[in-house]
Amino acid sequence: MNVVEIREPGGPEVLQPGQRPLPVPREGELLIRVHAAGVNRPDVLQRQGQYRAPPDASDLPGLEVAGEIVGGNPGDSGWNFGDRVCALVHGGGYAQYCVAPASHCLPIPAGWTDLEAATLPETCFTVWSNVFERAALAPGESLLVQGGSSGIGVTAIQMAHALGHRVFATAGSEEKRLACEALGAERAIHYRETDFAEEVRRLTDGRGVDVILDMVGGDYLKREISCLADDGRLVIIGLLGGVRGELPLAQVLMRRLTVTGSTLRPRSVAYKAGIARALRERIWPLIEGDRIRPVVHASFPLDQAAEAHRVMEAGQHIGKLVLRVD
Repeated sequence: MNVVEIREPGGPEVLQPGQRPLPVPREGELLIRVHAAGVNRPDVLQRQGQYRAPPDASDLPGLEVAGEIVGGNPGDSGWNFGDRVCALVHGGGYAQYCVAPASHCLPIPAGWTDLEAATLPETCFTVWSNVFERAALAPGESLLVQGGSSGIGVTAIQMAHALGHRVFATAGSEEKRLACEALGAERAIHYRETDFAEEVRRLTDGRGVDVILDMVGGDYLKREISCLADDGRLVIIGLLGGVRGELPLAQVLMRRLTVTGSTLRPRSVAYKAGIARALRERIWPLIEGDRIRPVVHASFPLDQAAEAHRVMEAGQHIGKLVLRVD
């Protein structure tokens, strides 16, 4: 099969087309003929040598795919050969074939193309596990999404808005700000022009938001604490702004704040299967009902994965980048 390999740690140019034997599904896994694969920030970090693949994972990048089931033993899991699925995978997505635990597969929503469905798994699993499980966003509560125009951001805005929450977001340009508001953010804040913490306090009459989803870290930490409501929760899933920040501990104590974080890839198969069940029950009906829609900034042929990484690193995209796999 055709694949894209990381020949050595480095820039986008180290992503090179290659050929590998087809992967062999283990017990509980399915073989998927990949038609599209999502491009995510962890892929970039893995390519740079900053995010090593786990020992039990494929060394090929790619954490989400869409295609059809062509191998394994689908009958044991309720799937059938030929079923169109999207799946969260443990690496190996930049390839014509990929294995995935049957429990991590979800049906491609009616009316969605493979290209569009490949945008769902990594972002939906990440948002659900962090915003709705770890941070426990409850009915009537509000959410601030940092980096609202990213793949994670557009998903978080739409999921929370569709479930009836008040949503705010930050964005780095007027175009991105307007895109966030079109997706359901009540107010997107141009963080280069406006102090987001002050604006959030103003928009909430000084109360602050209940949950913040943060992909930045670094010096955002102190400002985020300042715009959390009492009993608020800050969940950190990325460190684009750096690994160190100032944490006002007195505020944490006096206002009963929670600062937490997580990464998804190292979690167990069983844990991710639980997320898949929750998504199918709670989020897939919203997708089928057109309450959540795909946001694909651009797609690239598999052998142009390097160009997709260049676009991601430039940071001007809105939504997801996807690889087309023939």
